Amino acid sequence: MSPSFWVKKAGERELRILWEKNVTRHPDDPRWKVWREEYIAYNRSGAAVTYAVMRGREPVGEGTLLFSPLCSAIRGRTLLADGKTRVSLNALRIEKTFEGEGHVSRMVKEMEREAARRGFRIITVGVDESEARNRAIYRHWGYDRLILSEVEDGERVLFFEKPLPAPEG
Repeated sequence: MSPSFWVKKAGERELRILWEKNVTRHPDDPRWKVWREEYIAYNRSGAAVTYAVMRGREPVGEGTLLFSPLCSAIRGRTLLADGKTRVSLNALRIEKTFEGEGHVSRMVKEMEREAARRGFRIITVGVDESEARNRAIYRHWGYDRLILSEVEDGERVLFFEKPLPAPEG
């Protein structure tokens, strides 16, 4: 019997495993080591929360909600995340073997519920303009209002937003 998949807020163990995998996949890019330390610190401080797609006890995918405009991926752009009404989806990844199985979709829905529970009204996401498949997926999820277009690391990144429903209860 194969392990089942589920989504959870990543604890320290899952964060360490996910980031070691990320660093290992990019051995020649020192930014990944910097990002590892930043994202673990963001989770500890409450500036962000990372969710993990779990296969049994092994994290195989991730996504992070960035709350603070001080996070490096936000770079002060309060149109993306302002700590009050806007939050940003970031670093949505899953191991290639498990792509297309709906795990990231389930994780994003849980992240959207978390953002709404915390009182956020708008959720944003960025995607490289060249990633037509990911843009189509985000559009399918309701991220269809373009709010910003900027060049980052030599790539044009498109940022979209989606309103969040009012929290239940």
